[in-house]
Amino acid sequence: MIWLQMFWEFFKAGLFAVGGGLSTLPFLYDISQRTGWFTAEDIANMIAISESTPGPLGVNMATYAGFQALGIPGGIYTTLSLTAPALIVISMVYAVLKKFKESDTMTRIFYGLRPASTALIAAAGLGVAKISLLNLPLFSSTGSFMSLIRWPSLILAVIIYLGLVKFRWHPVIYIAISAIAGVVLGL
Repeated sequence: MIWLQMFWEFFKAGLFAVGGGLSTLPFLYDISQRTGWFTAEDIANMIAISESTPGPLGVNMATYAGFQALGIPGGIYTTLSLTAPALIVISMVYAVLKKFKESDTMTRIFYGLRPASTALIAAAGLGVAKISLLNLPLFSSTGSFMSLIRWPSLILAVIIYLGLVKFRWHPVIYIAISAIAGVVLGL
């Protein structure tokens, strides 16, 4: 039964996550909360890994969840489950676009997909910020505003942002700085 459930969950994520890997995050958070196959912290860790290595986030997370639950065959299976909708939809879209290349309706449809994709990515960004910058369990137990913020993470984020604005170094340098700070500070 878990095979069918994993297929369905990751198939839906692949089908409705318009705009790429980061747009799968709201779906991944939902899967995490409902199934327990992985945690929000696992998602945050996978974001860090996915953004510093080749490979889309959704595929990496699907592979991880499938491997954790069902071993190597599960990792392959869930990866295919996530990517199958894209193959199906792209094949259908290609057939339609080929016929209606110059259609105003098609132009409007694609124009409408942009805000939906942007909203999914913004929701994912807010979710990542919530996990990395806020300590909700500590705040709910203490009630202290000072315990709500993960201060080392916030300070690092501000420093990296200021560095990006002022120095405009290659992003790999900021990734390396963040990785070193994360290891040193235990973030």
